[in-house]
Amino acid sequence: MSQPSASIAPATLGLLAAAAPLSTDLYLAAFPAMTGDLQTTAVGVQMSLTTFLIGAGIGQVLFGPWSDRIGRMKPLVIGLAVYVVASVVAALAPTVAVLVIARLIQGIGGSAGMVIGRAMILDRHSGVGAAKALNVMMAMTGIAPVLAPLLGALLTEPLGWRGLLWILVGLAVLALISTLAVLRESLPRDECDRRRADHQPGAWRSLLTVPYIGGVLGFAFAMGVLMAYISASPFVYQEILGFGEITYGLCFAVNALGMVAATAVSSRLSARYSLRGLAGAGLAVSGLGVIAVLVCALLGAGAGPLLVALFVAVAPLGLVLGNVSALTLAAVSPRVVGLASAVLGLMQFVLAGTVAALVGLGGEDTAVPMAVIMLGCAAFSAVAVFAVGRARPQETEVVETGVVETGVVETGDYSITARAADQPRLAGSLEAAARG
Repeated sequence: MSQPSASIAPATLGLLAAAAPLSTDLYLAAFPAMTGDLQTTAVGVQMSLTTFLIGAGIGQVLFGPWSDRIGRMKPLVIGLAVYVVASVVAALAPTVAVLVIARLIQGIGGSAGMVIGRAMILDRHSGVGAAKALNVMMAMTGIAPVLAPLLGALLTEPLGWRGLLWILVGLAVLALISTLAVLRESLPRDECDRRRADHQPGAWRSLLTVPYIGGVLGFAFAMGVLMAYISASPFVYQEILGFGEITYGLCFAVNALGMVAATAVSSRLSARYSLRGLAGAGLAVSGLGVIAVLVCALLGAGAGPLLVALFVAVAPLGLVLGNVSALTLAAVSPRVVGLASAVLGLMQFVLAGTVAALVGLGGEDTAVPMAVIMLGCAAFSAVAVFAVGRARPQETEVVETGVVETGVVETGDYSITARAADQPRLAGSLEAAARG
């Protein structure tokens, strides 16, 4: 069969990446109705969200390493099939207990698309090509949790909470069909056989290098800026600024379009400027916006200045997320990209949950806690990205088997000891890291 075009595959992978945030945020507006229909408490309904996040974290740790060993497509299709079945069970759930269990399994299955999607991009692309594809995925991942609550609020009354969950079933089916129709195995069969026969005793060491660890922290804290804004925005826009639902939705849409525009700009500029430079510029502008948000919150400024400050804080993240993730995954051996992607995704979920909880502790009548947390996340992200740029990694032994032909791939300050068969791919990844 023909190879899918480069423009189609990132869109399909973007759909896979958006599945999890859509599954968490689409039905939030229906929580009160669910409490009555399922004859449970608010805590019981909230557990359906918590268990999904737990499942998504567990699933990434399972599917990432598994796909490194046997190939990408089989774990991906199995995960999406589980996601479809669990979505149907959740939509039909007669009790909150069934819903909570179904959501846990739904999170496990849905995570396959996120973690394996990133790995498939790194299997086929490196450097600027990887950054462009990952920018599409990161845009979807960032925009979905921004627009999903608005869509859910508009559809809750006409469709009800079960109708919203059936929409998730439709998205799950679409993701599975698109995967089968568009995507192809990105790991060659001989490479899978070699990985099954080889225990890769040194490959995991690339996960302990400064470029990878710093990249993971830089990406996670950049997502923390976005998640702090998302978590607090209902209270900031509606309770503090007094906006109605429609105005609230428009504010969300404007910031989402800003992220899309920044992502498009990043894709165009990635051929001319380093990925780390673009990410640093995005963090710098976002940081200035966050400082402006904090000043507005402390001084009690009106709606206009605060809205502008929030846009400046959120939109530039489109320059950050895809580029940092590309640099991070380029810093590891291609033979552990699935595991590296799993750790990246797990850290994203852990920090997102932590940030949401911290923002909630600040109360509903001030934007200061949101601004402080956004500023802290932006600062940590900038420090991590800067530290990666300053690091001069020591040679990392990726493969240490006695009879395998190895060599050293070098680009700038980066050098990795690797199999001869892996060296062409590693050269592209190292070039991306050095350009950063």
